Amino acid sequence: MNKITKNSSPTIIIGAGPAGLTAGYELAKFGKNAVILEADKTVGGISRTVNYQGYRFDIGGHRFFSKVPYINELWNEIMPDDFLLRPRLSRIHYKGHFFDYPLKITNALQGLGLAEALLVCFSYSKAKLLPNSTEDNFEQWIVNRFGRRLYRIFFKTYTEKVWGMPCHAISADWAAQRIKNLSLREALTNAIFPNGKDRSGAVVTSLIEQFHYPRLGPGMMWQCCKDALTEKRSPTIYGERVDRIRHTNGRVDCVYSRNQARQETQYEGPHYVSTMSLKELIWGLDPPPPDEVVQAAKNLRYRDYLMVVLIVGREQVFPDNWIYVHTPEVKLGRVQNYKNWSPDMVPDSSKTALGLEYFLWEQDEEWRWPDERLIATGIRECAQIGLIQPGDVEDGTVVRMKNAYPVYDLNYHTSLEIIRQYLAGFSNLQTVGRNGLHRYNNQDHSMMTGVYAARNIMGESHDLWSVNTEKEYHENGTLQSAVNSGGDRLVPVGRYADGSPSATSTAESADAIGQQKIIEEAFAMLDPLAFGFAVGVVCGFGLFLAGIVLLVRGGGTVGPTLSLLGHFLPGFAASWPGIIIGLVEAGAGGFVLGNMAARLRNWLMFAYSNVLRHRAEAEENPDILDKI
Repeated sequence: MNKITKNSSPTIIIGAGPAGLTAGYELAKFGKNAVILEADKTVGGISRTVNYQGYRFDIGGHRFFSKVPYINELWNEIMPDDFLLRPRLSRIHYKGHFFDYPLKITNALQGLGLAEALLVCFSYSKAKLLPNSTEDNFEQWIVNRFGRRLYRIFFKTYTEKVWGMPCHAISADWAAQRIKNLSLREALTNAIFPNGKDRSGAVVTSLIEQFHYPRLGPGMMWQCCKDALTEKRSPTIYGERVDRIRHTNGRVDCVYSRNQARQETQYEGPHYVSTMSLKELIWGLDPPPPDEVVQAAKNLRYRDYLMVVLIVGREQVFPDNWIYVHTPEVKLGRVQNYKNWSPDMVPDSSKTALGLEYFLWEQDEEWRWPDERLIATGIRECAQIGLIQPGDVEDGTVVRMKNAYPVYDLNYHTSLEIIRQYLAGFSNLQTVGRNGLHRYNNQDHSMMTGVYAARNIMGESHDLWSVNTEKEYHENGTLQSAVNSGGDRLVPVGRYADGSPSATSTAESADAIGQQKIIEEAFAMLDPLAFGFAVGVVCGFGLFLAGIVLLVRGGGTVGPTLSLLGHFLPGFAASWPGIIIGLVEAGAGGFVLGNMAARLRNWLMFAYSNVLRHRAEAEENPDILDKI
């Protein structure tokens, strides 16, 4: 057995993905060395770039976009050249139509039709007036923000393809984390005034129209990072899979890895940073954890990923970077056009490489299909939705990635908390990255956990579990040290003179946030813009459809009662030109009335909630006058 001691490797980092490499890079800035152990033969983890006969492609698409200035600085520092600014173009394929995403009003109406658009507005209005009282699962979360009709069209099918389970079995945490502040109101605002920002001016990540991208794919970034670390005497060792972590008295003593020849190597150091999945980490601990922790690790699930790559003998196939496939008749989930991410992703500009993404469980039959059958299936489904002709395909290959996405089922949170509390007992072990925290993080979130871990080793105090949950990150985009008492919501706390949090201030903050949350949920505000739009559409198209019915029926006198509306809508009459004028005027009037009604209702609810809040405070502090 080989042995590398702490003298040559001060910090042991398990995994050379974005989180692990960033941790090593940040440590190098402090003059500290590390050794990075990578089980595969390349760096980048799921952010790698695969090269097939000169055609390069991602494991999924990886945009380089972050609200955190420091992360953007790191990207430009690691790879100062060959970092491209690319336009975003993506669409949704649903029942034979392509819908622009972000949403565009005319395109959406054309694809849905007037009747369906009207039903969407009715559904949204119902969701705002009678929302689900709980938001435990993905379905409830989405319906409360978009309405059930839009949920079924644009969310249900695709989400169930990705996760392989009903939407009501997926935790609402996933929607809250991934979709964040995007709502129908934001989508409509962006459709009318496209700028990719929400009402506060913050960028909505789901709607950005440009992003950075390495010229040869994301793997180019992480190869540059690996090379920079090698120059700073922090090597990455390929083919070393860590399968045992020995520990005593709350400290990791060493880790053991095996290469493809099954040779075992021991690595020792005072600090350990792990990006391996929590399930593998728990199973690899020696001695093993308590049975409750082992069972919690068994309960964590991971979704696997398979991509069929087609080499198409056409210069242009479609203009999008990627297309979401919501059509339920095919298993295909998403199609990437890597040539539109960067022209240099293909060696021949007269050809195009398409990545057809399938989301599976390793136990699924399709996972074990031979590559030839998978390629044939990809060609057939891609042709079925009208993207290619089967004869255009010249070649193909298949890439499989196990444990690609941590699953947010309804019980994951309980298991994760058990594991988290157990790992908190280790003084020199930190887990980072997507699988190291069992969190469906973006690339920049994973990098942040690596930065935090490195700074913790240098003596700072950061809560890695707060990344991608804290309000500060979403709203301000700053890199801050924070204490998260609950793990899922950042609570601002007071501190003692030595910097430790005050228990009193923590409890008071938690109580205050809890009371505020109850009031906000009980008196949810209506969105004036979205509600006005919904009422406007209902009024305008309702009058328009009523006019059409009367005109089609005809007769001696057409719509005498309906014509009375001409007193309130100048130019309206029971005629073809008149009902078109009425459509516009009724729509505008409905928008104004709906907007005003929503604002009035919000004001009344706000006033009423203040009365309840003051009453609760008075009951909680009956002797408050004595304290003045």
